[in-house]
Amino acid sequence: MSDLNTAFETAQANSKLLAERPDNPTLLQIYGLFKQATEGDNTAKRPSFSDFVARAKWDAWTAHKGVGADEAKQKYIDLIESLRG
Repeated sequence: MSDLNTAFETAQANSKLLAERPDNPTLLQIYGLFKQATEGDNTAKRPSFSDFVARAKWDAWTAHKGVGADEAKQKYIDLIESLRG
């Protein structure tokens, strides 16, 4: 396993141990980067306006379209580390 993948797995574990729950925009950023890193570009149909939670998640993931897995992993790692203080 590469060092990046190890750091990514560590960041995933650390995301559950944050002293304070991040605000919703930050949680969506974490979600979007995680999905981009693990699944690549979002190809799902955009959820309906009435399902605002699913739509916000879809938008957060789609915001990272075109970002490679390694870059998304690094951005995720950096974001989690910045939240740890």
